[in-house]
Amino acid sequence: MPKQRRLKIIFGIILAVILFFTGYLRRQYVVPIVMYHLVNPEENPFIQRMIVSPETFQRQMHFLKEKHYNVVTLESLVSLIKEQKNISPRTIAITFDDGYKDNYTHAFPILKKYNFPATIFIIVNEVARADRLSWDEIRQMQSSGLISFGSHTLGPEPLTDIKSLEEVKKQIFDSKKILEEKLGTPITMFSYPAGRFNRQIRQLVIDAGYALAVTTSPGKEYPDNDVFALKRIRISENAGNLFIFWAETSGFYTFFKERRHK
Repeated sequence: MPKQRRLKIIFGIILAVILFFTGYLRRQYVVPIVMYHLVNPEENPFIQRMIVSPETFQRQMHFLKEKHYNVVTLESLVSLIKEQKNISPRTIAITFDDGYKDNYTHAFPILKKYNFPATIFIIVNEVARADRLSWDEIRQMQSSGLISFGSHTLGPEPLTDIKSLEEVKKQIFDSKKILEEKLGTPITMFSYPAGRFNRQIRQLVIDAGYALAVTTSPGKEYPDNDVFALKRIRISENAGNLFIFWAETSGFYTFFKERRHK
């Protein structure tokens, strides 16, 4: 076989392999939904995975702006998923869990600077605690038009640890009702405490009238387009390294993480 023809065949095989894996990976793309807790300059070794410094948060938001990410509300992202619309690359949604006061003092000014929307999931019975948001702060953030709120139940206990079905229903239904009364707007978003749930809990969230629910790593049992088991990526101070942050917000992080944990 002539050398030139052999090289063409080899090149063709290599190109076919590249195209195959490129197409395969493209099908594994999941719009990143990032999850923060505290944005705080203080270090706490007991909850280090939950803390991002304001400086790191600022760099991350600058990165999203500079790299032309399309930062969307969680609700609009779910609408695109439900309608099976094509979602442009570099689309991302920002969420916070628990409702820490530093979301108001440190994160909110940075989000306003870049005009980025975000969703905060509130533990209702912890509102106005010393380290948590007050109702007035929540309303101020809501009135900005940038920050939306959802339920993280009444208390922090994972719903899968609660034995009474009636208590589980109360956590899901009553937290929604209280937030709606306090904020004067429908509450359509829910976050499972500790990311833990089962099919019965998922159905109760639907029955309560929520439009979506977020978790962390429900596994491959729940498809990527299940809007009541939306997979999120926990962001920690490690992502102060912008290469790590880029990897986590690439849209392929969930794919590799699920296979690493098989």
